[in-house]
Amino acid sequence: MRSIALLNQKGGVGKTTTTANLSACLAMLGKKVLVVDMDPQANLSVHLGIDINDLKYSVYNLIMGKCTPEDVILHSEIKGMDIIPSDIDLSGAEIELVGMVGRETVLKECLEGAMGRYDYVLFDCPPSLGLLTLNVLTLVHEIFIPVQTEFFALRGVGKLLDTYDVVRKRLNNNLEITGIILCMYTSRTRLGKEVVEKIKEHFEDRVFNTIIRKNVKLSESPSHGKPIVSYAPGSSGSNDYMDLAKEVVRQENGR
Repeated sequence: MRSIALLNQKGGVGKTTTTANLSACLAMLGKKVLVVDMDPQANLSVHLGIDINDLKYSVYNLIMGKCTPEDVILHSEIKGMDIIPSDIDLSGAEIELVGMVGRETVLKECLEGAMGRYDYVLFDCPPSLGLLTLNVLTLVHEIFIPVQTEFFALRGVGKLLDTYDVVRKRLNNNLEITGIILCMYTSRTRLGKEVVEKIKEHFEDRVFNTIIRKNVKLSESPSHGKPIVSYAPGSSGSNDYMDLAKEVVRQENGR
């Protein structure tokens, strides 16, 4: 089982889009996948067709000890892909967690036992480095960082790397950054190409070869509650994420 946090404190870099579509493509490749929405905005849940206004339980209830993983896990329309949804209630969890003993490991205690049923467990983290994100980083073994191929791409990643170092030393010495995902790429600009080269120079072999190109269908699919492989299976966005999923699977040969 691979447990992976998708994380970037900068918003709008394609993090949720990547979590939804990479998870769906891994399931299409025959993997059993659980995706966990850790963002109070619940964009991942909406992207995957969940009615967040009609949830009996969400990840908030799980963290607060009001339900079990079995209560909160929902099946998606993609065979082999399950989801733990989020809702606005999660926005209060950071405050409620502050007073808890072992507040950085609450999610680990709630979820760790259920994760072994899956080949992949992916967490869509909020665009911040608060207690919700710390709970994820204490639990997972890997971090994927989606990075937009634009001028400010590396801005803020330094702070994320600082947090990673602290968490690795104090809370989870198994944590590794194993993938940088280049998103929202357009080949029409010289700047995009320059940013790609700079990111590859900085992160070297941790950058995935697959680059996710800008694509209208990728922007449309969340409003239809579908991952790109269901909404527009022949699009460049679908092809890019399927190539990325295959590359993620190939990583296991070197593990």
